[in-house]
Amino acid sequence: MDTTQLFSLKGRTALITGGSRGIGRMIAEGFLAQGARVYISARKAAACDQTAKELSVFGHCVSLPADVSTLQGAQALVDAYAKHEGSLDILVNNAGAAWGAPYAEFPESGWDKVVDLNLKTPFFLTQALTPMLKKAATDHLAKVINIASIDGISVNPQETYSYAASKAGLIQLTRRMALRLAQERIVVSAIAPGAFASDMNKDARDHGEEVKARIPAGRIGEPEDMAAAAIYLASRAGDYVMGSTLVVDGGVTHAR
Repeated sequence: MDTTQLFSLKGRTALITGGSRGIGRMIAEGFLAQGARVYISARKAAACDQTAKELSVFGHCVSLPADVSTLQGAQALVDAYAKHEGSLDILVNNAGAAWGAPYAEFPESGWDKVVDLNLKTPFFLTQALTPMLKKAATDHLAKVINIASIDGISVNPQETYSYAASKAGLIQLTRRMALRLAQERIVVSAIAPGAFASDMNKDARDHGEEVKARIPAGRIGEPEDMAAAAIYLASRAGDYVMGSTLVVDGGVTHAR
């Protein structure tokens, strides 16, 4: 057993949705550092292109802009990726949306947008990419990593009904898909991040001191924390972690 290569992603390909910023970008940078060829997708083409350009200093990083919130958009991403690679080793379903509104006023639009992107998209994008994941699963296993949230495990103080429900659903979907895809040598797992500074988590980004006070670890999550968790699951190191959700939150879930 060569334990020096446990975390290596050398020669592997990875596709990360929502890869232009926040957690997706943190994971992309980590994968590049471990030798993967990385493809990032985001709805805003200019932002996606810019991030890929910036990350290219660390390795092979290509921008594939797409709106994966619809089945057509997801298929367009699959087609765009297929122009570059014949197989896919690692899929990270990270694209997501949040919505907060008081209970009495919570709109249907805030339900559909969030549930479609956070719950429906990971299923159908994985389904569409399964042939390419199977092709990659030769001498090693292919991986699917869903980015959930601690809000799908414990209850946050904000009124984010559709977000909390969608993330809890994604955690259960991860279990269900893992059992089915294990037959194809595809390992499905998830990460439930806590507070990481991002456009989606503006609290962690803009009110760090306040948020820090509620975190047992005494700090906001850093890019290395997220990259390390994703590298672990994506590499040989995480092969036996199947259907589980790795909580990366500095202890917040236990303190809530």
